Amino acid sequence: MYDIIAIGNALVDTEFKITDDTLSATGLTRGNMTLAELDTQNALFATLAQAGNSPAKQAGGGSAANSVVAFSALGGRAFYNCRVGGDDMGDFYLADLEKSGVTTDASVAIDPDGTTGSCVVLVTADGERTMQTHLGTSSQINENNINFDALSGAKWLYLEGYLAMSPSITTGLAKLRQNAKDQGVKVAVSFADPAVVKFARAGLDDMLAGGVDAIFCNLDEAMLYTGADSHERAVQALGQYATLVVVTNGDKPTLIAHHGDIISVPSLAVRQVLDTNGAGDNYAGAFLYALTQGHPLAQCGRLAAHVSARIVSQFGPRLSHADYQAIKSEVLG
Repeated sequence: MYDIIAIGNALVDTEFKITDDTLSATGLTRGNMTLAELDTQNALFATLAQAGNSPAKQAGGGSAANSVVAFSALGGRAFYNCRVGGDDMGDFYLADLEKSGVTTDASVAIDPDGTTGSCVVLVTADGERTMQTHLGTSSQINENNINFDALSGAKWLYLEGYLAMSPSITTGLAKLRQNAKDQGVKVAVSFADPAVVKFARAGLDDMLAGGVDAIFCNLDEAMLYTGADSHERAVQALGQYATLVVVTNGDKPTLIAHHGDIISVPSLAVRQVLDTNGAGDNYAGAFLYALTQGHPLAQCGRLAAHVSARIVSQFGPRLSHADYQAIKSEVLG
């Protein structure tokens, strides 16, 4: 049995440290994710190489994958549904998840003729991350890539907002949600990126249809989705879709609403923000881990704040297993 079952894109992240001028030259929108075809992705790699930018790090990525890696490293049992190509990158991706303690089902995850998705992560001096993603075979993820049996006995089903951009998974997500409801498994949705709200609103509406148990998002995403003009109003507005709403706001306090009652959990001061990639993913993963262990919401927020603060203080969207465990001992004892 697993504590959490997640589904999301399978992407191999390649991260670059770049200047603001280099970012401007790419034409990408700062702080957002842009989808690209393979030739456009390859062109960006070539442009960065010609400008003298070498990759700073390459690792398995994907929003929900980052969340369940954090969840697993803290001590939870996690299963990840995804779709990868039958290529070296796909082998690397599945092995990386296994090494992180996250279970997958290669028999349904691998598309033998597909190309594994990739994400170019551009990090500027202020730590902001801007991404260009080629989904590859992830764009065709469907219900045949889901191990529905893994849901049995789980506590949470976690849905990645980026999937709102993949019409092929609509039927699979509906079936997963219905199975979760039938089995008493709670459902959480992560908005994942402002681009999801801007360009895939209908898909996100489908994920939230009929209500879910939890929503995780940042303030920009919350305000875009609700049209609210403040943090508190955005949290209140999202309360019509979920029992539990968690809205982060960078280095400012996170607001957590449960059945309409709102609490504020401070963020941790960070001496220098190096890379915000994965901060929200880790926040959600750490929060849900503490929640499944029976900790009160404020304590869940404290653990999540400590983990995300460490994430933005380093380069890359995941910590070492030892770092996750050290934070857990410090916050939860």
